[in-house]
Amino acid sequence: MRKLLIILGVPVDDLNMSEALQRLEEFIGIGRATGKSHQIATVNADFVVNSLYDPELRRILQESDMATADGMPLVMGARMLGVPLTGRVTGADLVPALAERAAERGYSIFLLGARDGVAARAAQILKSSYADLKIVGVLSPPNTSLLEMDRSILEEIKAAKPDILLVAFGNPKQEKWISMYARELAVPICIGIGGTLDMIAGITKRAPFWMQRAGLEWLYRLAQEPRRLWKRYVLDLSYFGYFFVRQWWAMRRGRIPSTLLPLSDTIVIENTVILNIQGRMDSGNLAAFVDQATQALAISPFLIVNLARAEFFDSSAMGALVALANRAREAGGGLRLVAVAPPIARILSLVRLDRFFDIDADVETSLKSCRISSATWVAPEQDHQGWVVLKMPRSLDATTAPELIETGTARIAENARLILDFSETTFVASAGLAAMVKLSRQSKERGGELRVIGCSGDVLRGIKLVKLDLIIPLFQDLQSAIAPVATPAY
Repeated sequence: MRKLLIILGVPVDDLNMSEALQRLEEFIGIGRATGKSHQIATVNADFVVNSLYDPELRRILQESDMATADGMPLVMGARMLGVPLTGRVTGADLVPALAERAAERGYSIFLLGARDGVAARAAQILKSSYADLKIVGVLSPPNTSLLEMDRSILEEIKAAKPDILLVAFGNPKQEKWISMYARELAVPICIGIGGTLDMIAGITKRAPFWMQRAGLEWLYRLAQEPRRLWKRYVLDLSYFGYFFVRQWWAMRRGRIPSTLLPLSDTIVIENTVILNIQGRMDSGNLAAFVDQATQALAISPFLIVNLARAEFFDSSAMGALVALANRAREAGGGLRLVAVAPPIARILSLVRLDRFFDIDADVETSLKSCRISSATWVAPEQDHQGWVVLKMPRSLDATTAPELIETGTARIAENARLILDFSETTFVASAGLAAMVKLSRQSKERGGELRVIGCSGDVLRGIKLVKLDLIIPLFQDLQSAIAPVATPAY
């Protein structure tokens, strides 16, 4: 299982460059054999700060297949949290190293993004450095919003069939684009690389090695582009520092001698495994939990972690739970936390993992949820005073959006007045937002309208980030949406 630590809700893999390249090769092998696409992120402070206010970016990073520490603030932060990282793997270092490995192994690469001419120049330089490198495509599409990008991009990538897709749209657009289309593209590994192609092409210069080691690379870049970067760096350092100190303080308060972690025997009920945690779980005793969790996954992909007697989690323990949850979901199951004690609940809320995990009050409730869990989703429908109401899934993303489009299109053909009920939804991805736009256009073409009800929290924030509330009217509940004089609530 991955060795992760959590910094402000974002998981970071504890690995060095050699280990990162080895894992990427494993992903390519899996992708070639199965068609599975793996999303890789090179995380810096800007990613972390953006994720604090962007629920979709945060979820993408939490569910990524690998997230390396790109920025020195993360390296120094990990050290302060008592879980120092093995190494720092930046996008600027990873791309050339991966290109060299690709040339040696015969892997093919597609370059997507950057300004016109930059990607082509970077491709020439990489090929001149690694003679056997296969670059099967270079494309710099016009700079448009994520929901308006031309789908012909996908067809060109599919035709090229690369092993590696490097996307240089900048954060968070590149991470959202990859998440939106990764399943459709079936490229073994997709990596958001930000401004790395600009560095390779010589448009921007990398800081001297001594400045990289000292954590001053940001200062070198700021000196090159002060007008563009000063505000970003000031905000990133301010927000990252403020929220990190809060996490550090919460972790520090938990460093009290306490009962070490004794795990109970594995309990299996109704094809669900229950793991009971007692005392504190941290980097010093985490191995026992990882071993037992790995054995539990071999029994069932549905896991319940009972925290009724747990006292404290450090950053690496939270990372282990994130890794375990992602593995369970990939296997068609899920992980649920039960009876979370107030101190741990506060830490989870502080780093926004309370929005990532499914949390229940007791084991019985979790068992019931596991029983009704399904790998597929069907939108429950009902007619209400001339409106068709579709109940949205807990997560409207690239997995569930196609079914929404299919169901919604069929219903609009019969009745163009459609309401999407988000009252039980906790997360909406760009794929889900694109599905909403498509259904809205279809309903208007037929003389009807698409309305949305029940949005709250992260769902509402995600909709407003792309200004979709200006296109699709949002209402608090069904009654207000179908009122004779319906006034949007937001």
